[in-house]
Amino acid sequence: MNPSIPFALLAAYLLGALPFGMILARLKGVDIRKAGSGNIGATNVFRSVSKPLGILTFALDFLKGFIPAFVFPLLLLRLAGVEDVSKWIALGCGAAAIAGHNWPIYLHFKGGKGVATGAGMLAGVFPPGILIGLLVWILCLLITGYVSLASMLAALLVAASGWIFYLRSACTLPVAVTLSILCTLVIVRHIPNIRRLCNGTENRFKRFRKK
Repeated sequence: MNPSIPFALLAAYLLGALPFGMILARLKGVDIRKAGSGNIGATNVFRSVSKPLGILTFALDFLKGFIPAFVFPLLLLRLAGVEDVSKWIALGCGAAAIAGHNWPIYLHFKGGKGVATGAGMLAGVFPPGILIGLLVWILCLLITGYVSLASMLAALLVAASGWIFYLRSACTLPVAVTLSILCTLVIVRHIPNIRRLCNGTENRFKRFRKK
């Protein structure tokens, strides 16, 4: 193994671990871990701090997944002389970034749920998946008003699309397997949301709340 690859994986993790949601919320004097759901992700920043900062948090968390998955392999190829830049390297760097977001070393390994960072990785390794996931997420959100439900349903259908594309030889096996693992991770990270959905106490966007 080229010695540059472990460094790339470490750099991807450290980049993914940057808590942009918490940093941006602090600019407004808010400790996002003590506001709303307590999550450091874009949805909680959107609800508890401001819409612009929530959107910016999503964009930055998205880039945390896209840069390791798309840019890092190119850097390994051009700067470190790694000739065999396979999908495994892109997937590994993207997965490391998601792990960093979910379990950031800077916050004692208590992070977000990895949806935005996972979407960024998806854009880097499987562009059709990000289109499918985004469409499903938007439709589900518009119909139900639940971000958590939209995120889980999008993850499930993206994982399913990976296997469909693989069976049609339009996607590699490593990508299909990784998407299934990430889908499982998204569901597991949303277990508290699933409980609240079952109890009818899950947060919805204001326009969907009963008056």
